[in-house]
Amino acid sequence: MADHIVTREVSGHNGRYVIRYGGAEAELTYSITTPHLVIADHTEVPDSFRGTGAGLALVTQLVADARAEGFKIMALCPFVDAQFKRHPEWADAFSK
Repeated sequence: MADHIVTREVSGHNGRYVIRYGGAEAELTYSITTPHLVIADHTEVPDSFRGTGAGLALVTQLVADARAEGFKIMALCPFVDAQFKRHPEWADAFSK
């Protein structure tokens, strides 16, 4: 699982980033509050994915999409917030 394939699914005002491997899924869910603000509310990585960087890959894709599409991220999810604090270079993508 060295190369994480992250897919994005959107339904109405809700979305998620997903990595599927071996019948399991890692996901980061979010809510679209406005065209300019997305709330990252939950990240779940199954035990079988632990230590693979799957969680970081999900957040990295969210940040890349925020930059490309011009929205900001509000991190209500503790994992996303922790990654934001570890990556000051992502400050432009996060809502203050």
